Amino acid sequence: MALSQQVQSLAEEAVCPICLDLFTDPVILDCGHNFCRSCISQCWEKKEINSCPECREEFPERNLKINRALANLAEKTRKLNLNRKEKESKLHCEEHQEELKLFCETDKKLICVNCAGSREHRDHRFLPIDEAAEIYKDQLKSSFDSLTEKKLAFLETKLKQKGKISEVREQSSSLQAHITSEFSKMHQILTEKEQRLLRDLREEEERILEPMEKNLREIQENLNSIEEKLSKLQKQMEQKDELIFLKEEACRKRRISDERQKLSVSAAGLSIGKFKGPLQYTAWREMINSINPGKTLLFIFLMLNPVVTG
Repeated sequence: MALSQQVQSLAEEAVCPICLDLFTDPVILDCGHNFCRSCISQCWEKKEINSCPECREEFPERNLKINRALANLAEKTRKLNLNRKEKESKLHCEEHQEELKLFCETDKKLICVNCAGSREHRDHRFLPIDEAAEIYKDQLKSSFDSLTEKKLAFLETKLKQKGKISEVREQSSSLQAHITSEFSKMHQILTEKEQRLLRDLREEEERILEPMEKNLREIQENLNSIEEKLSKLQKQMEQKDELIFLKEEACRKRRISDERQKLSVSAAGLSIGKFKGPLQYTAWREMINSINPGKTLLFIFLMLNPVVTG
């Protein structure tokens, strides 16, 4: 308590009235008031007149003098604050008010030496904090490596899925060009047939791509989930305070599952035969039926035997 009051008293004297934080490179004005050099400089840059933010006294020149005594006071206050925070960060047993120095592997909790000899922890296995922290960090490392492998697998699957999607799109584009080229040779009567085939192709493309796109989204969702878990594990692995690390580890409700998720690439192809078959034959047949249904067989015979017509 005395230390806290001492720090509070020093802090009040070592606080800049502009930034309300401990002085950094304090300077004193001719009027006797003190400010951080950067604070008063920024304050004056915004004004045309050099005046004290505290008493409003104006100065013809910017005369800033270093206040070494105040700088030393601010530095001592910072150190006192750090010492106080370090002491407050020490975790103590709520029951015995002793420093937590052991980790009970049986109950997965931090305990003090008195707790270790109590009936509650009889026949339990204990580890020193540093040793326990090392063990659980290794376990986290294993989980981290496992997730990293999963991430690589999903990235590879994602790449393959994108390749399959590109193949379907390229096939579709090629087929559209083929269909357009073939029907461009025909008269207006063939336009309806052409548009119908293009529509069917688009519908089939959408039908094939829909599960592929869905699978790609699921892959991305799994990747996002893994990235989030990796980030959390990374932060926990970087925790330098072993007490806080073990406390967080003891509170974790469940471990990251090492169960492998099924990776698959949805692959399907367009009905090439339907869109790249003998289009002229089917188109001519429809055109003949449209022109003169009674002479369909004759037109087909003449089309297949050009020598006769010659």
